[in-house]
Amino acid sequence: MDVQTYPVTRTDAEWRALLTPEQYRVMRAHGTERPGSCALNYEKRDGTFTCAGCDQELFTSTRKFESGTGWPSFNDPLPGAIATTVDRTLGMVRTECHCARCGSHLGHVFDDGPPPTHLRYCINGVAMNFQPVAD
Repeated sequence: MDVQTYPVTRTDAEWRALLTPEQYRVMRAHGTERPGSCALNYEKRDGTFTCAGCDQELFTSTRKFESGTGWPSFNDPLPGAIATTVDRTLGMVRTECHCARCGSHLGHVFDDGPPPTHLRYCINGVAMNFQPVAD
């Protein structure tokens, strides 16, 4: 990953200091968390999901849906929040999604989601934080 192409850049040492080991494995080494292992998969409150690496707002709770996959799933990101690349690992071709601000790996996007977009942004929960709407 070319860190020079993103507005937020950090050295590897800075990323390791900022992120937990699991977050680093997923977000910087393109790992995947175990399905069902993150509490954000079950988050139902109104609010905004942000990048754990740079606080970029990624998704609103109104775009979250239950996909049955074990990962938080959304049908539409906030404008300009997500960038994509082609992922040819594991013997398949997928669309990787990453934070447009810091380049951190978030997950993948598939074309099997609900209307109106028919997209499913399958996101590692450990790569996000949740900010509930204030009462």
